[in-house]
Amino acid sequence: MNSMVKVARYQLQDAIRSRWVLIYTLFFLIVTELMIQFGGLDSRLIVSLMNVVLILIPLVSIVYGTMYVHHSRNFTELLLSQPISRPSLFQGLYVGLALPLSVGFAVGTGLPLLIHSSVASGQTLTFLWLLCTGILLTLVFTALALVIALRAENRVQAVGLALLLWILFALLYDGLVLMVSYALSAYPLEKAMIAAAILNPIDLGRILLLLQIDISALMGYTGAIFEQFFGSALGVGLSVGALLTWLIASILLARRTFLRKDF
Repeated sequence: MNSMVKVARYQLQDAIRSRWVLIYTLFFLIVTELMIQFGGLDSRLIVSLMNVVLILIPLVSIVYGTMYVHHSRNFTELLLSQPISRPSLFQGLYVGLALPLSVGFAVGTGLPLLIHSSVASGQTLTFLWLLCTGILLTLVFTALALVIALRAENRVQAVGLALLLWILFALLYDGLVLMVSYALSAYPLEKAMIAAAILNPIDLGRILLLLQIDISALMGYTGAIFEQFFGSALGVGLSVGALLTWLIASILLARRTFLRKDF
């Protein structure tokens, strides 16, 4: 545990020195403040922030994590030659990557909401769900970044795979689901569409937030099926459970890859 804390502390110091986390925090701070100034504290703000969160957080987490692992490859090999267990080193590496990104998002988004007293708008719980969803997506895609970086020896190849995975989840997945549903519209596909939504963490985050504000027009096909079959409360529970499953599975896969990696 002590070794894990030391590794994580070094990772945090290195992240602060690189200033990328500071830029990341300032971006969310400025964007959230501008949205509040121009749109107010209501459901429109949630929708606007949701679009930023669902696109930017997975992109930054998976690309930054992949690049950082390759950049610190020599340091990782040096630590492996020391009396530090691989599980402790993995835990320190993961925490040191995921924690600054999570805190940067939470501070950048939460501070303007706190300053402008979002409690008075009656949207406090929804804003908390937004923060929790962003943090969960950060943790999931940071773990996926570790998997990609550890499996791909070449840095360019690793970043390319990270971008490809992000494009698939963020941009192409819903279109592919709609194409399949249209082509097989004569068959009952509701259960298959629910399974398809569970297989995409970004889709789960979108459904989770939209169920909170109940904007059916923006839910899309899979979101509408979620609400139709499970209702808002059960749909939220299922979305959270599926996201947590994604988190646990991603971390376990990254850990297994790290422990078996021949550095």
